[in-house]
Amino acid sequence: MLTQKPTPVSALIHAATLVTAGLYLLLRSSPLLEYSSTALLIITLTGATTAFFAATCGLVQNDLKRIIAFSTISQLGYMVMAVGLSQYNVALMHVVNHAFFKALLFLGAGAVIHSFSDQQDVRRLGGLIKFLPFTYTAMLVGSLSLLATPWLTGFYSKDLIIELAYGQYSFSGIYAFLLGSITAGLTAFYSFRLICLVFLTIPNGPKQSYLNAHEANNKVIIPLFLLALFSIFFGFIFSDLFVGMASDFFSNALFIKPNNISLIEAEFSLPLIIKLLPALLSLFGASLAIFLYHKSPTFIIDLTDNFIGQNLYTFFNGKYFFDIIYNNYFINKGLDLGYKISKGLDRGIIEMVGPYGLSHTLTNTGKNISKLDTGVITTYSIYITLSLLSLIFLIFAPILIDTLLLNEIRLFIIYIAALIIVLSPSNIRF
Repeated sequence: MLTQKPTPVSALIHAATLVTAGLYLLLRSSPLLEYSSTALLIITLTGATTAFFAATCGLVQNDLKRIIAFSTISQLGYMVMAVGLSQYNVALMHVVNHAFFKALLFLGAGAVIHSFSDQQDVRRLGGLIKFLPFTYTAMLVGSLSLLATPWLTGFYSKDLIIELAYGQYSFSGIYAFLLGSITAGLTAFYSFRLICLVFLTIPNGPKQSYLNAHEANNKVIIPLFLLALFSIFFGFIFSDLFVGMASDFFSNALFIKPNNISLIEAEFSLPLIIKLLPALLSLFGASLAIFLYHKSPTFIIDLTDNFIGQNLYTFFNGKYFFDIIYNNYFINKGLDLGYKISKGLDRGIIEMVGPYGLSHTLTNTGKNISKLDTGVITTYSIYITLSLLSLIFLIFAPILIDTLLLNEIRLFIIYIAALIIVLSPSNIRF
């Protein structure tokens, strides 16, 4: 999740580069995807499920930057969902919009962490609104834009994606609309949970940290201010350029099959309640978070003070146990396989058959042959006798065994033996 990276690196990587690289590839592949309805269906279902999955995980995270990181994954799910709906221009606009308010949130989180003795656990913060009023304002603007508050930057792309999903009038579209709307409510909940636990609740950190708390210097304040401005006004100013009716801004860079264009349907034909549902759920989620964590925190404690509550909390906090499953059944199995290959194949079979085994075999063979030279004449007599018996056997072998291959080998050995016998007397000294 990159939560251990320096905060400016997190802001850059999460908001604008690494997590959206795959999305750019999908966008540029639009001429291929448009002619594969199966691929679009899978992309839609994957994006909607990812958005919901990451939002449920972000509900109960306690690391300040990890909450924002799960929010990034959730928003990436929206972008992929828009690709599956054939709305590539809307997906790209959400990438750009998301970069502003997510970078704002990450830099704001960094300002909080730096000012509060490098503390990242939201349970050990609280009451910082009086110490960091500008940072609070910036993060509030980023959170409001994230949950698609009307007329802020996030509203012009996130809500449009949800409306476009319903405008498909298909199973995948309704599935994406429902999960996207629910995710919008969850996003509002964990965003304002973060705001409440960090800025609004009673102080939960050490006194010395509050005495040393201070606003960041101008090198951080100025980027926060600029990102806040973009998080407020960018969508309003540039929405017609990206997703406006008959806008030719992308020209041939993005291709949408005429049968898949549903922007007019989403803009003008949907019931009012469908258009307002994400905003209503966001309002409900934000209000619920403020009530539970600022007004009535004991309710959350009571909610998790039973078997079901504890297990649900553990399940969501553990990210559906995907890390455990991945480590136990994929990483460990892969490491075991690699160890067996290294020990059994690389250092076993290959070494024995290859350079080590060949050199070792030749060396041992030479040593064993050298041991035959004992200097005892009776031993040499045994060698000569055995050789003559073997030669006689080979000569008369066709009478005992009738094989063509053996005949060839027999003739070769007879030739070699005869050559040795012819040449050997000249070297014998008595």
